Amino acid sequence: MAGPPLRTGLLRAAAVACVLVGCSSGTTTADPSPSVSPTATVPAAGNSAGPHQLDLGADWTTYGGTAGRSSNVPAGPNPNRPNVAWQAALDGRVYASPLVVRGTVIAATENGSLYALSGQTGRVLWRRHLSDPVNGSALPCGNIDPLGITGTPVYDRATGLVFAVATQPGVRHVLYGVDARTGRIRLSRGVDVPGMQPATHLQRGALLLSGATVYISYGGNYGDCGQYQGRVVGVPTKGAGALRSFTVPTRREGGIWAASGPALLPGGDLLLTTGNGASTGGAWDHSDSVLRLSPTLRLLDGFAPRQWARENSLDADLGSMGPLLLPGAARALAAGKGGNVFLVDVGHLGAVGGQIASLSGCSGYGSGAVAASRAGVAAYLPCDGGLLQVRVQGNHLSRGWVSSVVGSPLVVGSTVWVVQQDGSLCGLDASTGRQKARLQVGGATRFAKPAVSGNALLLPTKRGITAVQLTTRPAR
Repeated sequence: MAGPPLRTGLLRAAAVACVLVGCSSGTTTADPSPSVSPTATVPAAGNSAGPHQLDLGADWTTYGGTAGRSSNVPAGPNPNRPNVAWQAALDGRVYASPLVVRGTVIAATENGSLYALSGQTGRVLWRRHLSDPVNGSALPCGNIDPLGITGTPVYDRATGLVFAVATQPGVRHVLYGVDARTGRIRLSRGVDVPGMQPATHLQRGALLLSGATVYISYGGNYGDCGQYQGRVVGVPTKGAGALRSFTVPTRREGGIWAASGPALLPGGDLLLTTGNGASTGGAWDHSDSVLRLSPTLRLLDGFAPRQWARENSLDADLGSMGPLLLPGAARALAAGKGGNVFLVDVGHLGAVGGQIASLSGCSGYGSGAVAASRAGVAAYLPCDGGLLQVRVQGNHLSRGWVSSVVGSPLVVGSTVWVVQQDGSLCGLDASTGRQKARLQVGGATRFAKPAVSGNALLLPTKRGITAVQLTTRPAR
């Protein structure tokens, strides 16, 4: 499924400070056409919003910062008064999380373009229009119009290329490898495999790089129309060579559509979640599941809730949020639209009903973050209705604080950052959920995920990229 979550109304704990001082919760709506026309000219350089100095640091080469999708920078700066440093208007909406390569911000738009922006000023260094986007009228259903680059690209240090998948008129999906320094296209290749009906498949999940392979995941369009099955396609980074693929063994649906895409395990296996499938009874078809795949995309193991068949019938699946690996990658959390959080053993997922523990009260939608501290492990999950802290102690899950803030979190130091659809950036204390900062940064999509480098927080918006300066003070 690629639509909004089932509203379970299970979040009943009181919302904390952010709602009290003005951080409103986001809403789930179908996206109308963007205000920037697909034929609009390239805008001028980023607009400076003040003398706020950015000092970019380490590269941010993939969604969540690492191939494990942890979305956590333990040594990052904690804010006193964050400020908007610059805003760069691009040629379309930005669903994908930004990347940072050697101080340059890489952004992808739904108009089918890749940009390189100066990390300090937002000035456009290069822009490569990979393809005209697909108009929504050319698709059997969906709510992204126009449709260009949705899945977060990935940067490969070995080749110096940024890999991105563009949906092109026709409808077809093409993988591009673009030189991060110059913007030149070094390779392109169609990545629709036999048996696919490309118009019914949406490439929303972030691309994953492992060794010399880029992994691309597919789900369905909003509305679940047509014949589609969740798929992962593996493409050699050199461009040439055979494609590998995995198809969820369900008659229909079972989309792999979480924005975070697959997570990489130590040793090279992939961990992912799948959406609701066509089966509502009988044998488990590996929909509504957590699956482990080998590097060659062979199905190795899986987990599904006991009520997977019923959840299929209710469109209440695990595919709405990618798996969240806990420190050490031996365990993971999965939370979907069914309203339950599951703790699973990555080495033995346990098939149907094989979870270690479960916790009710979170209809998960987006991607989470995880952080370790002296008090244990805390996960931050984007539930339908608010952000939930889940504490993991041994084989036990418990609820921590709940905030009314709605969005996919990023933990930097001791602060949890969330950008909402209404354009509010909220910084919450990771221990208590108390609001530490609030800033208007520009309206964002439901799947907006920040990136961070040095003292710069980089946010995808409906107009482009907003850079926020995080002032530094010692962590408590």
